[in-house]
Amino acid sequence: MKRLTMIAFAAGFAAAPAVAEMQTDAGHLIRTRDITGGDIYTLNGPMDADTWGNWEAAGVGPDWNDIGEIEDIILDRKGAMKGIVAEVGGFLDIGDKHVMIPVEDMRLAPVDDKRYVIVTRYTEEQLEQLPEVDEGWWD
Repeated sequence: MKRLTMIAFAAGFAAAPAVAEMQTDAGHLIRTRDITGGDIYTLNGPMDADTWGNWEAAGVGPDWNDIGEIEDIILDRKGAMKGIVAEVGGFLDIGDKHVMIPVEDMRLAPVDDKRYVIVTRYTEEQLEQLPEVDEGWWD
């Protein structure tokens, strides 16, 4: 029993720096609950690859168009973010469509210290032309 206690103590002691580092970096992490349910904006026009590649979201812009809501975040099995499921179109959940916006076609923009929105380079019309990702899509 004494040996088991010593092993547990040594393992905990060795892990302490990793836990401390994780707590120190928490200010740079974003929880999914701070994103899901948030709005999706477009910049009112398509952006070419060069412009989009160099564009950075600093906050919600006054001329942005609110075009949908973030329904879900899509991860691969290794935990890497692959995109989001966006609810676009419709009115009061009637006639809306769920589409996937790949991570390379979106940027995260802060609303305040706790909430975020997604900005996409797609127009509203382009999003509505994307294939629908309903519950059967995942099977």
